[in-house]
Amino acid sequence: MINGGLLRDAFISAAHSISNKRKSVDELNVFPVPDGDTGTNMSMTIKNSLAELENMNDSVECCTVAESAASALLRGARGNSGVILSLIFRGFAKGLAGKKEMGAVELTESLELGVAGAYKSVMKPTEGTILTVARESAERARKFLHSTNDPVIIMEEVCRQAKLSLDETPKLLPALAKAGVVDAGGMGLLIIFEAMRDVFKGGEIVKAANEEPKQVTVETFASTVGQYDSEIHFTYCTEMLITKKEDADDSSKLRAYLETIGDCVVVVEDDEIIKVHVHTNNPGKAIEKGLEFGYINLPKIENMKLQHEAKQKEVKREFVPAKPEKQFGFVAVAAGNGIESLFKDIGADCIVKGGQTMNPSTEDILAAIMSCPAETVFVLPNNKNIIMAAEQAVKLADRRVCVLQTRTIPQGISAMLAFDPDCDFNTNRIEMTNALERVSTGQITFAARDSDYEGHSIKQGEILCLDNGKLSFVEKDVSKAAYKLTKKLVKGDSSFITILYGADVTDDAAEALQKQIAAKYSNLDVNLINGGQPVYYYIISVE
Repeated sequence: MINGGLLRDAFISAAHSISNKRKSVDELNVFPVPDGDTGTNMSMTIKNSLAELENMNDSVECCTVAESAASALLRGARGNSGVILSLIFRGFAKGLAGKKEMGAVELTESLELGVAGAYKSVMKPTEGTILTVARESAERARKFLHSTNDPVIIMEEVCRQAKLSLDETPKLLPALAKAGVVDAGGMGLLIIFEAMRDVFKGGEIVKAANEEPKQVTVETFASTVGQYDSEIHFTYCTEMLITKKEDADDSSKLRAYLETIGDCVVVVEDDEIIKVHVHTNNPGKAIEKGLEFGYINLPKIENMKLQHEAKQKEVKREFVPAKPEKQFGFVAVAAGNGIESLFKDIGADCIVKGGQTMNPSTEDILAAIMSCPAETVFVLPNNKNIIMAAEQAVKLADRRVCVLQTRTIPQGISAMLAFDPDCDFNTNRIEMTNALERVSTGQITFAARDSDYEGHSIKQGEILCLDNGKLSFVEKDVSKAAYKLTKKLVKGDSSFITILYGADVTDDAAEALQKQIAAKYSNLDVNLINGGQPVYYYIISVE
């Protein structure tokens, strides 16, 4: 039997393992557009459980561990892969309800419940993905249950099957075979299963790898006080500005020393000053070392543990669900000042910042829903990889929630414009759904990686043109790509064209594109909006 302490350790080890390997999982993504990436989403999802798990003692029961982890994963779920992972862990909670320990039967039943929940939540399950790896692993567990009552042996067989199933995914999905990779979600699940198995067998808990600090310059140096994980290894955030001596040593030596007494080390310099940031338990030593390089100005030492505790209390104290004051309300997921303002102008009560590369969690969306002062809340995810996370929030809200299947920003805008405050819920749901389905969306972005995708040989940095989410063609020039894509989207019954230009497009370039398109389609209304969105140079809506 596996006790609660061991199950807790297995979950913690799994969280650290997928976090440490998330980049290698991200790199398996076939579609070359910049996105939230599977490994990152799975890592952020499961890491949401670490704070609670690490505070549990060895006498904890399996049911408590499983329920705590499942609840945390559900709230922290990001992206489709993160949601599916949370549902697999929800199966553990159901299978272990009321159980102090976990045997072979409980382990098998828990996996089966997780797989059933995951398949049920996906509208059109695709084989050759994480779903296949999970299902076939559970099936193997059931098969071996007839010959053993040892949960460790069952978990070994689960991992063995997960590896076999993962290796077979390219045979089920041609895109994987062409790219020469296996499914990213399936790989993430295998990493998690293997980490759990190793702990069950008596292995040590995988330790979290240190994060690499972001590149900074003197001009962009900013304090990272308060931006830390739930587990704080070094108490004091220490900062100082050093006016360099004429014979000051190389600042790399200061960095090397600081890395021996702390983490999150940032040392940047110009000709006159050195800026320093470090998390350490010995701020005095950091300052003393800094004096060897020059004169210290504006030193600052802050206790992050006390800040963290205060912030947690503040958040818990401040958040109060909004009382319904009206019948209908709206939550929209969006990124970019212009797009966010547009949604607010047409009636959105709450904006969840996010989208491509920034998939918000279920808890992020839930908080927005609960902040919306309405009896019924319509949620517009505006990205296909956010819909599942939004749907999980429905189960946690204290009011009626309807998640509209908006996959793009233009679909979300059209759905909101179709809302009629004088109509009832069902009429509005139908009309808004019909409206979003009438919109064609074009997106201009860049290739995040080299790829051979759907007959296109793509190089990193090339311009990708997406026609309703599917790769249409590749270009070298952004403006040329946007004009060409618009021509593909316009049909005989088209009436409106809306161009949302992003943060990396100048006003002059956007206005020139609008004039070019307006000249081509003089009979259509062509609108230009500064969306300010990241990732996408242009988002083009044709209705």
